[in-house]
Amino acid sequence: MRPWLPERGLVLEIASGSGEHAVFFAEALPGLVFQPTDPEPAAIASIGAWAAETGLPNICPPLALDVTQAEWPVAEADAVICINMIHIAPWDATLGLLDGASRLLSSGRSLCLYGPYRQAGVSFAPSNQAFDEDLRRRNPAWGIRQLETVAHEAELRGFRLEAVQPMPANNLCVRFVRD
Repeated sequence: MRPWLPERGLVLEIASGSGEHAVFFAEALPGLVFQPTDPEPAAIASIGAWAAETGLPNICPPLALDVTQAEWPVAEADAVICINMIHIAPWDATLGLLDGASRLLSSGRSLCLYGPYRQAGVSFAPSNQAFDEDLRRRNPAWGIRQLETVAHEAELRGFRLEAVQPMPANNLCVRFVRD
């Protein structure tokens, strides 16, 4: 994601989970300030512990954020990243993420997503098929999303699909740019 993020500014991380990604990015990109978020109190505590342990000055205290809510605790950002959320959340969370990012990001700013996706014309890896089946067994509202459907919804909210980068373990890093 390094070439997709600005050199300076605030990066809002959606669904930060344990906080390990925020620490990794903050160490690697010291010119950026990272604002981790998560809807779960246990995750907020974990993020806070990771940030305190590292003492990195460019990680803000974690915020509670449910992407399906219209009001977010951040008014603007220079980029939004979301790692491994879309497939482990109801579809409404994806739409909420796109809605919120469209409110926060000005023209030319990036929304970067990471995780597994289905793609038209691309063979679905057996490991992703098994993962998708497991997700849907755990919660029928979860599952690996069709990239073209996510891109269409993003386009309706003023984003264009700029790049799709294959990653290890059959994941993709996807960049949308706000028009």
